[in-house]
Amino acid sequence: MNDILQSLEATIQQRRDADPKDSYVASLRAKGRAKMAEKLGEEAVEAVIAAVQDDRSGMTEEAADVLFHLMVLLADMDLSIDDILTELARREGLSGLTEKASRKE
Repeated sequence: MNDILQSLEATIQQRRDADPKDSYVASLRAKGRAKMAEKLGEEAVEAVIAAVQDDRSGMTEEAADVLFHLMVLLADMDLSIDDILTELARREGLSGLTEKASRKE
């Protein structure tokens, strides 16, 4: 399962410096981080709508879009999927309420 995320991450890294006319990833990068974040937000809203409508197929598609756009944004911030997996591993076994209370606000 993690292999597909690592493969996608490698593809995103490879396409970041491509011609924006030829690569969606490069076109997002050319528009800047704010646009990348906006696209992630749009996809998240679409996922919420699919969930509320109990649209499993739509949710699957939108969740894939959310992951893709999140990974594009992570790459722009020089973060990797491994960074996120490390954070999730750190949180494993913690109550969500305990973890949230431990964050520096």
